[in-house]
Amino acid sequence: MLLESAQEQLFSLAPARVHEAQGRGRQAFALLQAARHAGPLIWVLTPRAHHLPMLRGLPDGVGQRLHVIRPENEINLLWAVEESLRSPAVGLVIAEPGKPLSLTAGRRLQLAAEAGRTTGLMLIREGQGSNAAETRWHCAPVASEDRDSTLHRWSLNKNKRGTTGIWTVHWNGATAAVDLVSAAGERHGAAETPR
Repeated sequence: MLLESAQEQLFSLAPARVHEAQGRGRQAFALLQAARHAGPLIWVLTPRAHHLPMLRGLPDGVGQRLHVIRPENEINLLWAVEESLRSPAVGLVIAEPGKPLSLTAGRRLQLAAEAGRTTGLMLIREGQGSNAAETRWHCAPVASEDRDSTLHRWSLNKNKRGTTGIWTVHWNGATAAVDLVSAAGERHGAAETPR
């Protein structure tokens, strides 16, 4: 029972805070978070984003709650993120800024998340994080011998309130459950956090 409880909290993002994810697997990490958060979901993209979330490929229940915003420029992107974070009705705000976040911008987003009691996740490029972020994750897909395309390595590199670590997980992309994968390749029980 203790192991299941620890796994449920392992990948949960603290509410009313802004977190960051970087690496090639950051969108998969964001989709897991979207599946774990209740309520409307806001995804803010740059106007030149090369991808849009595909509704049919999203985890169960996410497509019906997802609202995509594509502001004209970086200033409007940060404004849209800040205003979305201030809304207590929003469950999760995901954003993909094109430029590095300044300490001032990061702090403004933290204050907005606190005001709205909303969780934010900034999908950043390597080295573009803000010192104001609560946590910073590095997310990467992992190749395996059995060609299992659902393996991921998620590293918690920064955590203002706890420990850091590296985990290899199996996530099927359809639910809010992940399985921890041991070094020997044995899967542990599912870790699911309903919100």
